Amino acid sequence: MKKIEAVIKPFKLDEVKEALHEVGLQGITVVEAKGFGRQKGHTELYRGAEYVVDFLPKVKLEVICDDALAERAIEAIMNAARTGRIGDGKIFVSNIEEVIRIRTGERGENAI
Repeated sequence: MKKIEAVIKPFKLDEVKEALHEVGLQGITVVEAKGFGRQKGHTELYRGAEYVVDFLPKVKLEVICDDALAERAIEAIMNAARTGRIGDGKIFVSNIEEVIRIRTGERGENAI
């Protein structure tokens, strides 16, 4: 099993959610986040004063899937989240040793 974490622009969330649903994934966890990458934020003018916005709004989503679906899920996220501009985000993939459904006690892929 794989855990896919993606940090994306907030306005791309609905497109990514739809793309993952089309791939066949049902469960997704979404967290509002702030952060920056290489661009280190940007400066803005507010009432004549310049200030630095160094933490930009992002959305972090997490998906757990079996190994067979992982590559399709990654492609779906990349295609749906891409704008071609700086700050599109990152995808992190890691192995999951065990998943347990709290309600029933099911384990492994049955618990996804």
